[in-house]
Amino acid sequence: MFVNRREVQIQWGDCDPANIVYYPRYFAMFDDSTSTLFEVAGFSKQDLVRKYGLVGIPMVDTRSKFYIPSTYGDWITIETKIESIKRSSFEVKHNVYKGEALAIEGFETRVLVGRDPVNPDKLKSAPFPAEMVAKFTGSQVRS
Repeated sequence: MFVNRREVQIQWGDCDPANIVYYPRYFAMFDDSTSTLFEVAGFSKQDLVRKYGLVGIPMVDTRSKFYIPSTYGDWITIETKIESIKRSSFEVKHNVYKGEALAIEGFETRVLVGRDPVNPDKLKSAPFPAEMVAKFTGSQVRS
C-alpha cells in the first residue's frame, strides 16, 4: 500500500481554551493529508480535473478514535493510506503519532465525482482509474 507521512506542528488556532487541539481541526488536517496523498502519488488536483474529468473527492463518512491529546507547539506525524478501493468509493485511514505513540486513528470514506454525462449540471460518481488503483494498492495495471 502507498503511504504518505507528513509532520504537522500544532498551531495556536488549532487549540481550545484548555490548550488541546479542538477535535474538528483534526478533520481539516485529515482532509489536507488525503489531498497530499494524491499529490505525492502523482495525481495533482489539476490532473484529477484535466486528465480524469473529476471535480473532486468528497468525504461521505468520517470518524475518529482519540487516544492522546496534543497541545500548542507539539509536532505530530500523520500517516495516510488508502485501505480499500471499490468502483468509485475508497476508504482512507490516518494514523496520527505523537512521538512513537499512536494518538489518533482517523477514517474517511470518499467518492470520486465527475460531471454526469447525461446532465453536466449534475455530479455523478466516477470509476477509479486503473493507474490510480495500481499506485495506491501496489497492484499491476491490466490492459
